[in-house]
Parts: sequence; structure tokens; C-alpha cells
Amino acid sequence: MEIIEHIDALRHEGIRLAEAAARTDLSAPVPTCPEWQLRDLLQHVGHVHRWATAFPSRGLQAPLDDAGEQAVVGPVPSDAALLDWYREGHATLVHALTEAPADLDCWTFLPASGPLAFWARRQAHETAVHRHDADAAAGAPGPAVDTVLALDGIDELVRGFMTRSRTKLRSDRPRTLRIRTTDGPGSWLLTITQEPPAVTTGESADAADLTLTGPARDLYLMLWNRLPAEQAPDVEQAGDRSLLDFWREAAVVR
Repeated sequence: MEIIEHIDALRHEGIRLAEAAARTDLSAPVPTCPEWQLRDLLQHVGHVHRWATAFPSRGLQAPLDDAGEQAVVGPVPSDAALLDWYREGHATLVHALTEAPADLDCWTFLPASGPLAFWARRQAHETAVHRHDADAAAGAPGPAVDTVLALDGIDELVRGFMTRSRTKLRSDRPRTLRIRTTDGPGSWLLTITQEPPAVTTGESADAADLTLTGPARDLYLMLWNRLPAEQAPDVEQAGDRSLLDFWREAAVVR
């Protein structure tokens, strides 16, 4: 995806999140995040958007410490003002990324072609996944995630987050997971060992302990632990299904 496509996705998904929140009580539970109510979700996403805005808008070269993060985020408002606070932070982030120069130089934490590409991509997926959470709290599914965005999000999760040194996706015995999409050019093979997973892309004849095959939109939500396998009938599971349980426990992004 191009940077402008990520920014457009961030814009649309953020608006959809607000629309779901607007028709839902702030005390509504978020089924996909069992410890949260809707107000917690809005507080979290509003916080992340303000935090993320600081890097492209200020050209920060290092992560913020707790005090610096609190300074850029500011106080969380009352329930009556919470949705407007979220909308303001989302709009400010979209504006910051839209106006950022192509040669933006600032801190990032996943591989990317450049800082602007990183922040646009990361915040598009941050918002798309949490939009699904807001829909779950509202009790009604929203529009399906765009296939191209879902393909891109699987790639970011698998090749970005899961291969970091801090990943908990490790196994004392080698295990392999193949992810294959049926509606786009997506195929990833993860080899899970005591080290961060190794990931290869593209089709191959290599066997895997478990192969997940299905639409990108379903795999995207499944791999982000938002869609239980039993609610994804279009995803075929071939092989050792205990590996999917292991994924749910270990593939956690903090």
C-alpha cells in the first residue's frame, strides 16, 4: 500500500470507530477486549493517536518517557467530552501525516521504507483493529475491512511485530504456521523456535504444522485475536489446531 492509502484507511476507519461509539453507551463491554468498557477503548485510541502524532509533527528522534508521553497526550476528559476528544485526536493525527514531508525523519519501531510510511501504516492498522472492537461493543458488525488493508495488516503483524526481539511467540520445539489468503497474493510461513520467528513469504511446497487458508479480512482479525476460529467458517484449518491456541496466548502485542 502507498502512504496515501494508509492515511485514507486511517481516516475512514477512525470515523467508523466514532460512529460505532456514538450509538453505544460508554459503559458497554467490549467483547473483543474483555477487560474493557467502551470508554476504555476510546481513552486508549485517543491516547495512542495523540502519542503517535508527536513523532511526525515534532520530528522526535527517540521514544517518549512516561512524563513526555503524558505531556503530549494531556488529561483524559469526562465521559461527556470523551467522544469529541477522540475525534479531535484522530483528526489531528490524520492532518499531521497528511502534511508531513516525504523525507520525514523521526523515531519508529518497525521496519519500513521511511518514518512517514511507518506511522501511516501503523496507525491505519491500530485504528482498523480497534474499530472492530468498537463495532463489537455496539453489538453490530461494521463494514468489512478492505481486502488490501487486511493483506497489508497481516504482513505488518507477522513480519513486523512477531519477529521483534521482545516477541513471546517462541517454542521449545520447532513449529510451523502457514497463512494463506484466498482473495489476494498473501502467503507467509512462520517457523517458531526459541528465537524470534523466521518468516518467509510466497508460495512453497514446504509442509507446515498448521495451515490457515481463507479471506484476508477474516485472517486479519483472527491473527489479531479479534475473531475466534469458530466464528470464521470461511477459514480452513489444516493440521495441528493446538497451534492456533498457542498463537492466541503468545502472539500478543503490547
